[in-house]
Amino acid sequence: MTSVLFDTPGPRARRRIRIATVVACVAGLVLLAVAVRQFAINGELAAERWAPYGSWPMWRYLLGGLGGTALAAVLAVAIAMVAGLVLALGRISRHVVARAPARAYVEVVRVVPLLLLIYFAMFALPRYGVDLPLLWKLVLPIAVSRAAQLAEIFRSGFRSLEAGQGEAAAALGMRPYQSMRHVIFPQAIRRVVPALISQTAGVVKDTSLGIVVSYAELLQSGKVLAGYNRLLIQTYLIIALLYFLINYALSRLARAIDARQRLAGIEPVSPPNPGRRGLGRIRSAAATSGGGLRRDRVRA
Repeated sequence: MTSVLFDTPGPRARRRIRIATVVACVAGLVLLAVAVRQFAINGELAAERWAPYGSWPMWRYLLGGLGGTALAAVLAVAIAMVAGLVLALGRISRHVVARAPARAYVEVVRVVPLLLLIYFAMFALPRYGVDLPLLWKLVLPIAVSRAAQLAEIFRSGFRSLEAGQGEAAAALGMRPYQSMRHVIFPQAIRRVVPALISQTAGVVKDTSLGIVVSYAELLQSGKVLAGYNRLLIQTYLIIALLYFLINYALSRLARAIDARQRLAGIEPVSPPNPGRRGLGRIRSAAATSGGGLRRDRVRA
């Protein structure tokens, strides 16, 4: 058995992995114990320093920041998914006019840091008369960045389907756009749902860069709150816990959907591999030539 990028570990490799995992866990527990001890020595674990977070006003303020995080994440995911789908369709298009710009966008934007895109929205766009609200100075750079990643996920979903799906639709008299809409697209979307949810978890973490544009998301709200109550460690630990709970829930949801699809016989989508492009072309050519031979036999 092999995975997409490497061979399945053998007995020795699994034993080494287990040993490394145990060592890493022990080291993590030791570091955690040292940190807790240091907090206790400095009085950071005293009950009176945590008491303010037992009151509703503190949580109301943090939940307001969490609402800002949710709003930014939802908008960024919605825009990125639409843009990513359009880019994926462009990348698999037969027309170079659509394929070349989509490929250039994906290859360039994927390597540009998100923080640089935020700085561009903050400082470059206002010079040309485009001064966006704080929310959109965060949402649009995230959407631009994530659209390139989602485009590759969608494209992987399309390419994971067998060539016979499109051929069967063509045999039924469907045109290419009808085949894409009724046959290929629904199946591809089902296969990429776990990956899309994982990307959503990444978008939630990306919204923490709202602190750069002073948008009132969770981390920015925590910064303001810590400056007000002087409870720096307590505030940021609670914010870290909130981020952990959100992303853990999304990760568990993605794993549950992936496991359910595996039980249903739906193959997981493999990540794009440039080395497989030639193989894909060979398969497409073979399918085309095979279809031609079959048609010639029918005519004969």
